[in-house]
Amino acid sequence: MLPDVPTVAEFVPGYEAAAWDGIGAPAKTPVEIIDKLNKAINAGLADPQIKGRLIDLGGDPMPMTPAQFGKFLADGTEKWAKVIKFSGAKAE
Repeated sequence: MLPDVPTVAEFVPGYEAAAWDGIGAPAKTPVEIIDKLNKAINAGLADPQIKGRLIDLGGDPMPMTPAQFGKFLADGTEKWAKVIKFSGAKAE
């Protein structure tokens, strides 16, 4: 969006930052409900008008199955846990 401004990654090797939004449900939600919600959410993300608006706002719609989203969460948790451990950060 700012072609003449260098990225942070150009100054800090390996730099990475991301933000995302997702929708979850309580752990004991019936699979039928999860599947129905997933189908409706993914249909919305595929709608050209909604998808276009999200892209205009700088987003990257990523429709997923519940299993894919679970893996996405697990992978992110594992990755950032290593960063936190390496940093020595402690909860207060």
